[in-house]
Amino acid sequence: MRSRLLSRAHCYLFCLWALLASPVRPQHAGHNRRKDHGGGGGGGGGGEGAVDRPKLLLLSFDGFRWDYVDRVPTPNFRALKREGVKVKVVENAYITKTFPNHYSLVTGLYAETHGIVANEMFDPALNRSFSMETDSVYDPRWWEEAVPLWVTNQRAGGRSGAAMWPGSDVKIHGVYPTRYLPYNASVPFAARVAQLVRWFTAPDPEAVDFGVLYWEEPDESGHNLGPESSLMDVVIVDIDEKLGFLCNELKKAGLYERLNLIVTSDHGMTQLSADKIIELDQYVSRELYTWVDKSPVVALLPKDGRLEEVYSALLGVNPHLSVYKKEDIPEHLHYSHNARIMPLLLEAQEGWTIVQNRSGPMMLGNHGYSNTLPSMHPVFLARGPAFRQDYVKETMRSVDLYPLMCHILGLRPLPNNGSLARVQDLLSAGPSPSPPGGYGYAPAVGSVLGALMVLGFLLVFVRQVTLKQLRPLAVRSREMSQPLLQEDLHL
Repeated sequence: MRSRLLSRAHCYLFCLWALLASPVRPQHAGHNRRKDHGGGGGGGGGGEGAVDRPKLLLLSFDGFRWDYVDRVPTPNFRALKREGVKVKVVENAYITKTFPNHYSLVTGLYAETHGIVANEMFDPALNRSFSMETDSVYDPRWWEEAVPLWVTNQRAGGRSGAAMWPGSDVKIHGVYPTRYLPYNASVPFAARVAQLVRWFTAPDPEAVDFGVLYWEEPDESGHNLGPESSLMDVVIVDIDEKLGFLCNELKKAGLYERLNLIVTSDHGMTQLSADKIIELDQYVSRELYTWVDKSPVVALLPKDGRLEEVYSALLGVNPHLSVYKKEDIPEHLHYSHNARIMPLLLEAQEGWTIVQNRSGPMMLGNHGYSNTLPSMHPVFLARGPAFRQDYVKETMRSVDLYPLMCHILGLRPLPNNGSLARVQDLLSAGPSPSPPGGYGYAPAVGSVLGALMVLGFLLVFVRQVTLKQLRPLAVRSREMSQPLLQEDLHL
């Protein structure tokens, strides 16, 4: 009798275990099952019949302001919007310059956190200067306060391809993109596209699943011509044609319906005027400070002991100039908590330029101003299997793009300043992909709890039934005969 009861208990255990453990399985395997990609990206076992990873291409047209698409006929941008999503207002990161914002896009961090705080920087700990115009950009120490998405992707078993994206030809945390083109502005857009298409369509396990593509225009023309110039119309049309070329190449390669395409920018552009100049030489001696970063947000490093003197000399000299000590920079700018942010920051109002004197060349357009200004906001459109169709969203923040891309790629994001919840509505209806490995936390925790409940139930059940079938013991603890399970669970 005792053996029969134990066998019956084992049967109950098996049935209950099967019911409770069944939720523990890979979620949405179509999104997360990984093939062995080989090469520099590490691997993940997909095995026979594994499903391809989601594919994502992030494209930045440097300096493409949000309203350029409505200024002239842009059929390819408009087609992208009809087939996917558009965000009207994207608040980018302060300061609105090229290197800080491109790194924010692929890390989800504000500049004060990821460390690329400007196009021109000084690091007091390294005692070195950084400039986008010098080879200092290839020193990994400038970049390693954050981890860009291509590194995260490769650590999770994916493969990445980068065509000229700022920082993508740097060995960050010991990792280059699986495939990348060293920066060379003379390489045509078509050649960059062709290389990316080859990387995406390479036979497994060589194919990349995440790509980044950068193009220097219309930023360069915006600086030289000014965004309000009628000559910019031709530049905008050319960008639209380049987008059309990319889409056609993706179609010819059989990628267009399988790949998620995000088209955005780092910042906008505003018109300058020779009548709106602030000359620092009129107010303070150059001997008192080092000029670190350029207009319109100028970083000054006062000489030892001269901070108060420089600050007092510049405070209130021009109604179009704001002067901040580092600790007084407005918190909403997220631009104070980093050693590379200088002790004094000068911010010009929109359209104004800060110079030491008027001897240098004058640009007709610039960016870098407050990220609250509409003229600084970039374009944002996206299409592909992950996105809704013909959907317009009012606002988002550029740092939200990182968790969105991690979600699409099935990656667990690193800590970031963005929020997937703020951009979840851009995604097509359907289940969310789980993090790498295919298992979510909730089913695993539920299964462990379920197993513990089963074991507890079985122990009490076997004990109670067995004791009832056996002769009473000479000495028996009162607690052993109590219906503990019923009492504890209030059944």
